[in-house]
Amino acid sequence: MNHEEQPMSEEVQARVSSPSAESTETRDDAAGNEKANGKKKRILLVVLAVLILCAVGIWRYESQFATTDDAEIDGYLHPISARVSGYVTRVTVDDTQYVEKGTVLVQLDPTDYQVAVDLAKAHLAEAQAEANAALGGVPITSVSTQSQVNASEADVQGAQAGIVASEKQFQEAEARLTQAEANDVKIQDDLERYRQLIGKNEISRQQYDQAVAASKASAADVAGAQAGVAAADQQVTQARSRMQDAEAELRRAHTRPQQMQVTQAKAQAAAAAVEEAEAELHRAELDLQYTTIVASTEGIIGKRTAVAGQNVAPGQTLMTIVPTKDIWVTANYKETALKGMHPGQPVKIHVDATDRDYNGKIQGIAGATGVQFSLLPPENATGNYVKVVQRVPVRIVFDPGQDPNHLLQIGLSVEPSIRLK
Repeated sequence: MNHEEQPMSEEVQARVSSPSAESTETRDDAAGNEKANGKKKRILLVVLAVLILCAVGIWRYESQFATTDDAEIDGYLHPISARVSGYVTRVTVDDTQYVEKGTVLVQLDPTDYQVAVDLAKAHLAEAQAEANAALGGVPITSVSTQSQVNASEADVQGAQAGIVASEKQFQEAEARLTQAEANDVKIQDDLERYRQLIGKNEISRQQYDQAVAASKASAADVAGAQAGVAAADQQVTQARSRMQDAEAELRRAHTRPQQMQVTQAKAQAAAAAVEEAEAELHRAELDLQYTTIVASTEGIIGKRTAVAGQNVAPGQTLMTIVPTKDIWVTANYKETALKGMHPGQPVKIHVDATDRDYNGKIQGIAGATGVQFSLLPPENATGNYVKVVQRVPVRIVFDPGQDPNHLLQIGLSVEPSIRLK
């Protein structure tokens, strides 16, 4: 098969005709490629050097900061519990509700406690009345003990004289009675004789009537004398009683200082009873006040268990208040990162939930590692020991005024960063 001959191109013809020109061009291309490769190498070396410098710079910059992701927002949860037992009449809040400090949360039935307050007021009034009476028994002016003794001794002497006088009067009354009885015996005998004579008509009726009258008068004299003896005996008894009173008063005069001490002790006891009644009233008023349960701090209500109609006991937790202001960060840093940390050091805090950075400062560093606060801390003196890098809790507080909307909540994860150099 015959093929038509194709005309050769000028370039091929030139190469065929001039082989020396082709080799020269090949050498030029090789030199150009070598120069390009050298330039690339230099660029790569420069880029590598820059990257190394950047890495060193970043490493040195990052080494100035201590960061950890083992950190969270902490705070004290405030349990709200009943201080007195009672019947829940109403609950004014619910879970997730924000409350201010002093807000009424739960109301207990105050009737029984109001009765206790009224009873305590009555006891206080009674104690005050008794105290006033006891204080009235304490002499306002001081009287000389010796003068009281002298007066009592004079009363004793007067009573003794009265006994002597009354005894003499008693003796006189007995003598009068004896005389009256003797006269009465004679007159009665005469009357008996006159009665026999009048029966024989040997005396006149007038004489007999006179004898009867004399007999009655004599009997009256005897009765009067007997009454006089009884009265005199009563006077003797009264005189002796006055003597006993005077002697008792004299003994009291000798014991006047002790009596004053007793009176003062009674007054002090009465005053103590008043203070006790006042304390009982104060306690009753406190119990009445405790029937209204209020928020101890501002925050958000959580874990509410109180419901109307429930009977609660003292100490029973009704709900919990989660604070929104008194919060901090607990960051568990490795012990190797503590060098350079100190209280007051500024901290940058990144909160995952809000994706925001907050400013704070170190408030304090714990006095022991975290495991030492656990229920069963490790005992390195027993068994095989493996060295583990420990973590130390560091408390970090937020700068004030950064959370007006209460976005920071207890338990949220954070990443604090502390510049050490």
